[in-house]
Amino acid sequence: MVASQVHLVRHGEVFNPDGILYGRLPGFGLSKLGHKMAQAAADDLVARARPVNALRVSPLQRTRESAAPIAAAFGLEPVIDERIIEPTNRFEGTKMKLAVRKPTYWPFLVNPLRPSWGEAYTSIERRMLAAIDEAFESVDSGDVILVSHQLPIWVTHLSVAGERYPHDPRKRRCALSSITTFERAPAADTADQPQEESQPAHPGRTAQSQRLVEVSYLEPAASLLVAATDVGAV
Repeated sequence: MVASQVHLVRHGEVFNPDGILYGRLPGFGLSKLGHKMAQAAADDLVARARPVNALRVSPLQRTRESAAPIAAAFGLEPVIDERIIEPTNRFEGTKMKLAVRKPTYWPFLVNPLRPSWGEAYTSIERRMLAAIDEAFESVDSGDVILVSHQLPIWVTHLSVAGERYPHDPRKRRCALSSITTFERAPAADTADQPQEESQPAHPGRTAQSQRLVEVSYLEPAASLLVAATDVGAV
């Protein structure tokens, strides 16, 4: 037996009054609104009345704080998983509008298909799929929750959907404290085809020759989003 579902939960709003691209920088925790969002995500998971037997968390402060109400609700001890952390990016500590105007940053903008300003999409896909695959195998039954970040969750969605990686960050369907849920299904028998670096080689394929299927996407904190600020990562 393995886990029935794996839920990818994004963190809540971060206290970031200066609008900095915080990336992996320390000291960026949830705002008061962010804590309410995290509680909304926890409440939604409880309302599903599903057995949740494991909780894994990115090591950053905002994800650990977002995991706290989930841990309390299910009586779980969060386990840090470095693989579901925010990707690196060259604009950390700056404001995006200012960074793109500085010639010293222009070399980082030459290849948005990779992207050249940070960790490659293919690298994000590999570590996220590995973390999800291990999450499925980590329990005998029930569900596993991973508390992560927008881009890793969105890249996972693109991989599972077989869509191309390059995208407009402003159009990601991955709101604060949203929950994206996956199940496993038997993999179709398809011949391996060479792909560009910007394209998933095996959409949603796991180490057990199964594929991931996205079964739901919900925004438990939707009513709070209108007052939220979401500018912390590229």
